[in-house]
Order: sequence, then C-alpha cells, then structure tokens
Amino acid sequence: MTSYLRSWLTGAPVAAAPDVPQVLKVSPPASDDEGEGTETEDNSIPAFPALNSAQRAAPSKPPRILSDSALMPPPPVPSLATRTPGVATKSSTAGSSLLVPTTTKPPKPSKKREKVALTPGHSPLDWAALKSSGADLRGVDTLMRIPPSVLKQHRSKDDAWTAINGKVYNITAYLPFHPGGERELMRVAGRDGTHLFTSTHAWVNADFMLDTCLVGFLIPEPSTDSS
Repeated sequence: MTSYLRSWLTGAPVAAAPDVPQVLKVSPPASDDEGEGTETEDNSIPAFPALNSAQRAAPSKPPRILSDSALMPPPPVPSLATRTPGVATKSSTAGSSLLVPTTTKPPKPSKKREKVALTPGHSPLDWAALKSSGADLRGVDTLMRIPPSVLKQHRSKDDAWTAINGKVYNITAYLPFHPGGERELMRVAGRDGTHLFTSTHAWVNADFMLDTCLVGFLIPEPSTDSS
C-alpha cells in the first residue's frame, strides 16, 4: 500500500496488486485563468426588430395623417347660411346647453332711395362742366351771415336755398341735376337740410358738390330786446 501511494505521488507506473483496488485518476479542475483569452466576447448591439421578426416580414406603410374632419367632427348645429337672425333653432338648443338663443331682432329693411331719369345734358359730368365754366351759381356778390328767417324766404323753385352743416347753398341751378329728382330736393328748400342730407346720402361730399353755390353761413336768429 505504501509503494502504491508513493508511485501515485511521484507519477511512476506501478503494477497494481491483485488485492488492491484500482483508483481512478481524477484530473484537477481547470483554473479560471486557464483558457483566458481563447473565447471571444460578443459586444455587438442586437438589431431591433429582430431579423426574423414579423415586423420585418410585413411591408412598411407610411403613417396616415388624419384630416380635421376625421379628428373632430363638426358640432350638430345648423350653418350660418340656414339660420334666421333672431330665431333660436331646435337643434342648437337641444344639442348643447351652453348655446344661448339670440334675442336680437332682424333689422328692418331700409327704404330704398329711388332715382329718377334725368333729362339729357344733366348728368354728373355735365354738372361738373357747369361748375368749371365760370357761370355765376351763387346769385350774390359776397358771402353773408344768414339767419333762419332769411333762409326761409328762398324756398321757391326759381330761388331755392338750403343749409347743410352750417353752410348755406343756392341749389337753384342744381335742381335739374339731382339724381333723386327736383321734388325730393325741394323738401329742404328754405330750411336746414342737414338731417335729411345725412340720412339719405351721408357719403356725398356736399362741400365739393356745391362749392360754387355757397352764399353764406347759417347763424342763430338774432334776439330782439323788448322795451
């Protein structure tokens, strides 16, 4: 037994005794340092999606861009073209409690100002030519201070004066050129026609249209002292 142990430690081969069982030679485990550097470490980043995944097998489609109508449908209210001003619709009040029915009444249609057919030679261009011709359209030598009592004296068709915005004009020569007719213009003859002028055609420049017809300025009626 002693010789067997000696030969096992020294590594020399010895004949096994018939009565001594054979001992298997077990190799010591390999150390951690052995084989270092022989295996290569894979540090590569895996592909995403995987090469054999269903996402790569399916064809790619561009993203769908939704329109405004698909994102949020319009509210169930009637359009402005079909709504009647001042009348609350049933669908608007029943569909949303936040909608306040309007109570504004529709405006009344204004009376359309009718035009008359002017006689030949009395168009706006003819009136502009008459103003620039140098003809006397005032009928007075100097500008005057005209009270309402004096203005009232000039209310005939042959001698018609009117006041517009504090200025008095001799409208006698302009009567046949008025687009609304002589009768409509005679309504302001002999009195202050500012209100009627502005309510009928406020966009018209009276100073430019009747500048050569200016006769003076409207002043308050002078007061008389009672003694």
